[in-house]
Amino acid sequence: MDMNQIGFGGNCHWCTEAIFQSLKGVSSVQQGWIASAGPAAEFSEAVLVCFDPEVISAATLIAIHLHTHSCTSSHSMRTKYRSAVYTVNEAQAIEAREIVLSLQSEFSEPVITRVLPLREFKLNREEDLNYYYKNPDKPFCRRYISPKLNVLMDRFKEEVNQDVVY
Repeated sequence: MDMNQIGFGGNCHWCTEAIFQSLKGVSSVQQGWIASAGPAAEFSEAVLVCFDPEVISAATLIAIHLHTHSCTSSHSMRTKYRSAVYTVNEAQAIEAREIVLSLQSEFSEPVITRVLPLREFKLNREEDLNYYYKNPDKPFCRRYISPKLNVLMDRFKEEVNQDVVY
């Protein structure tokens, strides 16, 4: 199996983790913080996703990411929740920029999601990993994560792993 890796940030990492854990073709989701370069060198909540491109494409993953977080909102928490696709090499960065640009027509406002190089990753504490699937009935999960998973089911049902129960 040929696996690729890509990072995503934009929501709290618990939300982003649950979304990508729910997909076919995703073999692992590491939840934590990612730092890039330049103005994005500060760590921001994010996930690293390992995926099989024969099952789910980078284009589909990026589309899911854009549609399950506020990719057009420059709110005050963007330092903590940077809207980004983190790439592992220049070829992936070029592809990701083209994909984000091609998806702009699906949004009424400009997409602010940036494509950034992945420079460093820090894994979250063990007790916070797999947060949603360990705690689906907690108020935070019901209020913030479940609605995002509903968007995933409504818009990307074919990509959802039906063995995942939420």
